[in-house]
Amino acid sequence: MFNGLADFGTKLYQAFLFEDRWKLYLGGLGNTLAITLGAICISTVFGMVLCLMRLSKHQVLRWPAQAYIDIIRGIPVVVQLLIMYNVVLLNVTDNKMVVAIIAFGVNSSAYMAEIYRSGINAVDSGQMEAGRSLGLSRAQTMWHIIFPQAIKNCLPTYTSEFIVLVKETAVVGYIALVDLTKVYSSVQSLTYDATAPLLIIAVAYFIITKTLALIFAHMERRLQASDRR
Repeated sequence: MFNGLADFGTKLYQAFLFEDRWKLYLGGLGNTLAITLGAICISTVFGMVLCLMRLSKHQVLRWPAQAYIDIIRGIPVVVQLLIMYNVVLLNVTDNKMVVAIIAFGVNSSAYMAEIYRSGINAVDSGQMEAGRSLGLSRAQTMWHIIFPQAIKNCLPTYTSEFIVLVKETAVVGYIALVDLTKVYSSVQSLTYDATAPLLIIAVAYFIITKTLALIFAHMERRLQASDRR
């Protein structure tokens, strides 16, 4: 048993500390976080635009938004990534980081639009009537009354989408971009061991997602506390 633990400790050392291999993980982690943060910024904004189009009374706005959401949600994210890299942005940019951020941002925006829509629909319809009775326009009522309540409703599912996005970025290796997951193949080729690098990567992903969950849980508690005042 002790020999087994010592052997595993040696594998961990070779996979992480030997020849400063931790720098490989750090570089991959940086790329993973950069893609995730860039994509979530795009989807947060574009998702709201899609949501408002989806809720519009005008079919010329509502139908394209619905079609976009249906198409994006119906195609695997790795396929969208490859299409973006090999077709859409082929002659636009060769920066793989930019391609990945756009691809994941486009994908996440479809889900974010539905998250926003469900949050808005969860607000009592009487809130709109109350705002209009106070002399506010529809846009003013949405901004000052509906949106603040919808954000609280959306936060748990927004958190889930953020966490899912972190994990979905693991497929960027398909376009030869070195993220946290892709580091595994580099380290494994040096150590001839798969267990240690995979364990390190798994722990890193867990720490990222758990940290995000704690941050958003704290935000949710703060919002709930403000409601009780």
